[in-house]
Amino acid sequence: MGRRWGKTVLGGTCALVTANAGGHVAWVVPTYRNGAPLWRWCEQQLAPLRASRQVRFSQSDWIIQFRGGGFLGIYSADNADAIRGEAFDLVVLDEAARMAEGVWTDAIQPALADRDGDAILISTPQGLNWFWREWCRGQEDGRLVASWQARSAANPIPSIQQAAERAVDRVPERSYRQEWLAEFVEDSGAVFHRVRERATAEHQADPVSRHEYAFGVDWGKHDDWTVITVVDITLKALVHLERFNRIDYQLQLGRLRSLVQRFEPVVIKAEVNSIGEPLLEVLRNEGLPIVSFTTTNATKQAIIEALVLAFEQGDITILDEPVLVNELLAFQIGRLPSGAYRYAAPAGMHDDCVISLALGWSCARNAGWDWDDIYRLTPCGACRRKYVNRDGKRRCPYCGGAPLLRTG
Repeated sequence: MGRRWGKTVLGGTCALVTANAGGHVAWVVPTYRNGAPLWRWCEQQLAPLRASRQVRFSQSDWIIQFRGGGFLGIYSADNADAIRGEAFDLVVLDEAARMAEGVWTDAIQPALADRDGDAILISTPQGLNWFWREWCRGQEDGRLVASWQARSAANPIPSIQQAAERAVDRVPERSYRQEWLAEFVEDSGAVFHRVRERATAEHQADPVSRHEYAFGVDWGKHDDWTVITVVDITLKALVHLERFNRIDYQLQLGRLRSLVQRFEPVVIKAEVNSIGEPLLEVLRNEGLPIVSFTTTNATKQAIIEALVLAFEQGDITILDEPVLVNELLAFQIGRLPSGAYRYAAPAGMHDDCVISLALGWSCARNAGWDWDDIYRLTPCGACRRKYVNRDGKRRCPYCGGAPLLRTG
């Protein structure tokens, strides 16, 4: 959330309700000084209970004890060892983006294990760091992790709304976007730029008449995701995306066939590394215009750099899909010992959407097509759909009609 949105009130309310019900609650701040606003707020909210001795304040330890056995303690992230050995029902990380990742992974998460506790991470953004990665998980999952975003002007207090309006012309754009709009501003070292600017494409549930389409397919099965991107060649836009995992390859092929029936792509470029050439050959034998892609560092670099250029020059538009946008923003470049560059997602994140989009775009821009296969596309004499027909005798896989024979 943006500055002055009301993060302390939100997190503090959850913390006090849990502690009042007997829960053990930790409020973690970057430094002890950052805990003063919460302490003052708690004193104000709990004044009636304090007067009736239902709660006891220990300011020297920064702990509030409740009659039912619950407590709320304020801890500092720069002394994370104080949290070790404790067990909590709820931990609130205030300004989490300004804490080291180890506080979250090494100190907080184990402290929640015994009591199966929950965590609330509240913060204004600070670049694309670990807090941003956790926020991305909330956009992908929604079950174990859920995430939200709100700008400062969403606070109903008029003075805060006015302050947000004044800040537009008084602070640098990056600071305004981060502190007031609560946007995760991409780092200067990001691979893809102008991503959000290009996220203007309209979703197509069905094909547009006389438009041609290309598919990019990145296969996955267990931890990774299978992603199928549908690129409208006519518009040079990503117009449909399907993402799924942990299903059998035959079901994945079935979903691909269903999309093919709907959009009738001119070409499908699919990664061959993880699924194997035999399964792609099955699709080819069904008449699907499959082009295999073998992933190496060199081939991956080629399709990624072509996609990077498309974003920079405004040649492509994409859907405003949070998972896709987040993967593009997080995508990194590193240097191998050999001196070559390596493109990949950060540790703990995925790049399946990025690779699938890069494959689809490489077809849409006429780069890397298997022209021998493309020239073998034959229109059906009945439904006019195009399909691969190497010997000229194969019937249409869509309707069973005879191929339209051409002369000359």
